[in-house]
Amino acid sequence: MLVNLSDVLTSEGRQVRKSADLEMTSFECRTGSYGIIEKSPVSFLFTNIEEGKARVEGNVRLRFRAVCDRCLTEVPVTLVLDFDRVVAAPDVETEEEEIDDLSFMEGYQLNVETFVYNEMIGNWPAKILCKEDCKGICPKCGQNLNIKDCGCDTFVPDPRMAAIQDIFNAGKEV
Repeated sequence: MLVNLSDVLTSEGRQVRKSADLEMTSFECRTGSYGIIEKSPVSFLFTNIEEGKARVEGNVRLRFRAVCDRCLTEVPVTLVLDFDRVVAAPDVETEEEEIDDLSFMEGYQLNVETFVYNEMIGNWPAKILCKEDCKGICPKCGQNLNIKDCGCDTFVPDPRMAAIQDIFNAGKEV
């Protein structure tokens, strides 16, 4: 969906509130694909801050279907995005530090899908867990350790001691 910003970018001091519905049904990133379970409309407040520049403020609430990074249990992820960006008209010369990445601007129009996608990438959690103290799955048998303990030997020797372990295994004297 495109939101026309020509009136805000060209009128000094102008403020416009708009709401837009997201059309995307999933979020694709390098860690996987996450289906959107529920989403609120994106609310915007556009404010002209000077000739050809506008501040974009607003928020959106999204809920995704994901799996725990440790035990692979399905868990919902809620993302509340509050944003505050500065955009510029395409014919205005600006310093690069003054304005944000404009990959979501198409002339005088803001692409809502691309804008929200950029915000999701910047705010996506580094690790998704079903609970803070998730025990994960057993590396030998695959049992979910949050449900029950499997009893497998999970001792992992220190790799820095491998050379000494080789000496003991070979039966050599030290």
